[in-house]
Amino acid sequence: MIPTLRDWLQHRITPTRHRPPDRFDRRLIAPMVLGTVLNPVNSSMIAVALVPIGRALGASPADTAWLVSGLYLATAVGQPVIGRLVDLYGPRRLYLVGTAMVGVAGLLGALSPNLGALVAARVLLGLGTSAAYPAAMHLTRGEAERTGQSSPAGVLTALAVSAQTVAVVGPTLGGLLIGVGGWRTIFLVNVPLSLACLVLGTLRLPKTAKPATAHPAHAEASGPSASGARGVDLVGMALFTALLVSLMLFLMRPRAADWYLPVLALVAGAAFARWELRVPEPFVDLRVLGGNGPMLATFVRQFLSYTTAYAFLYGFTQWMEEGHGLHAAGAGLVLLPLSLSGLVVSGLTGRRESVRGKLVVGSLVQVAGCLAMLALDAGSAIWLLAAVGALMGVPQGLNGLANQNALYRQADPARIGSAAGLLRTFMYLGAMAASAADAAFFTHGADTGGLHHLALFMLAGAVLLLAVTLIDRSLRDPTPRKA
Repeated sequence: MIPTLRDWLQHRITPTRHRPPDRFDRRLIAPMVLGTVLNPVNSSMIAVALVPIGRALGASPADTAWLVSGLYLATAVGQPVIGRLVDLYGPRRLYLVGTAMVGVAGLLGALSPNLGALVAARVLLGLGTSAAYPAAMHLTRGEAERTGQSSPAGVLTALAVSAQTVAVVGPTLGGLLIGVGGWRTIFLVNVPLSLACLVLGTLRLPKTAKPATAHPAHAEASGPSASGARGVDLVGMALFTALLVSLMLFLMRPRAADWYLPVLALVAGAAFARWELRVPEPFVDLRVLGGNGPMLATFVRQFLSYTTAYAFLYGFTQWMEEGHGLHAAGAGLVLLPLSLSGLVVSGLTGRRESVRGKLVVGSLVQVAGCLAMLALDAGSAIWLLAAVGALMGVPQGLNGLANQNALYRQADPARIGSAAGLLRTFMYLGAMAASAADAAFFTHGADTGGLHHLALFMLAGAVLLLAVTLIDRSLRDPTPRKA
């Protein structure tokens, strides 16, 4: 029989061998990592592209801001929704559908004739990139149960380091792509990335995945159907979407004329809470979530960590282009030390189990970085800008990984996908708060005065992160939840 192309690829890319009974299946790592970086690369590359896109399409900064908020709205809603579907139906099909959407969105973005079509492409990108991270966390939990390893630190580190590295390399990569082929190349790069994910996902991800087993206490708290029902809470998902969209639309441009948006968010939130407490198989199990104080604290820390991180990424980059006069490619290169310091710190500390220590150091360095920003002005030397970036890269190499490891220990194994999606949702809530802060402090352009006000806002968040970390006694207990 003549071998097919798929057979050849299966032989070359995925050698035939049994999975070691006591070791993580390393064939899963490549599709997990590649899929996980799709979101941060698209979140970060746009930072240096907003000004070129605005010039090319004749759009104001207020209009191009929707390229940021559109993706964040989609991901903030899509991560927990798709995460729950991963828990119910397994990671493979959601991973393949999501990564295919990324390729389509990239092609649409590269061919978009106007800003409206470009925003639609970004929304589709946000939805498509929402699948890989919950799928990766689900696969990691499944492999941990199979092998008996309670905490596969190496795999969790690989996921966190890859995402963090790509997030901080993104502006540099985006600047280089824009310099070579224009702003459309930052969308077109998604096509080969999507194809690679589809090939690896098809060949390496298991066709069937046994759902993680709920902890008995969670099953009891959620009712008899909590661990075995296959229903999808569409009403809960719709109310959750209404809550987030109305809230984020207001935060992006708070005006008295839009008073109805926070009111709508409150109504949707109350209806969501009431519904989720009554439905047998809720989208977000508020009974369990409400009784899991450590995980709620992790969500708060995730929000605070990334509010400061994204405020720096977008605000500092915009100031370098407008307030300091750098080209997009130059601004991206100046941010390169940010990625290098984050990568080095993640590599050195990734396998260490300490969560509390990483968060304490990360928040302290964030405080130092915010204070350093107050010393910058339009005449500051390039090496000083790079040094501030390198300093702010340190917490990016610590905080995200620490919060991910904390969540892995704290979440119900049966809902690890949706919990991971919620962790990403709080990350993007932080990004939305950062975007709103950038808009508020750069009302008349990204000048030095606005940068200093932004630094004070970031400083307040870093101090609060430090306080929340110090008072959380649960971080001293490394014992993960068991299935």
